[in-house]
Amino acid sequence: MPTYRTAAPAALLAAAVLVTSACTAEDGSPDGERGAPPAGGSALAAVDTLTVKGRAPRTGYAREEFGRAWTDVDRNGCGTRDDILKRDLSGVTFKDGRCKVASGTLAEDPYTGRSVTFTRGRSKVDIDHVVALSDAWQKGAQKWDAGKRTRFANDPLNLLAVDSTANRRKSDGDTATWLPPHKAYRCSYVARQVAVKRKYGVWVTAGERDAMKRVLGGCPRQALP
Repeated sequence: MPTYRTAAPAALLAAAVLVTSACTAEDGSPDGERGAPPAGGSALAAVDTLTVKGRAPRTGYAREEFGRAWTDVDRNGCGTRDDILKRDLSGVTFKDGRCKVASGTLAEDPYTGRSVTFTRGRSKVDIDHVVALSDAWQKGAQKWDAGKRTRFANDPLNLLAVDSTANRRKSDGDTATWLPPHKAYRCSYVARQVAVKRKYGVWVTAGERDAMKRVLGGCPRQALP
């Protein structure tokens, strides 16, 4: 059999390898795409698992709908607020025993990037609901039972110790209306919102979904917390 008949497949294979190499970036992503493709389990991929609907009216919302503030849902003897302060602050001291945090330092506030001192009674540190209670109320939570709302309000996944001024500027904003001024934290912040909304079935508006994708498109390998 002539040799060119056996050489042809090998030549085609070599050409295919050259074409593939030419069209693939060093990190494995197609050439010309911005960054790497979303990895399985990434926050960017998870955005597409969220339900997209319009915002419901705020009618009937009250903080009390989410249970007594800072309930000890994990039954460790300490309220949720103090649990989060202990988790997020450094140099913590206690007012009595092991629960009531008297002082500490938020070494790098996620929202501003600044160091913030916490002193009980004249605090510049708030515990923020990353997905605001009012936002959740308008996107599904008004249909939940009381137990689920209490769990949502006290879930450490949805809570961060942050600079009080930045938190109050955020108010009940979602990703479409507010992002941390500390740009280095934005990917982590949006990923946490996605994780919370996916966990509890809180829906997003079309504008919110698009804003999430814009932020996470710049960090496609950002993992869900």
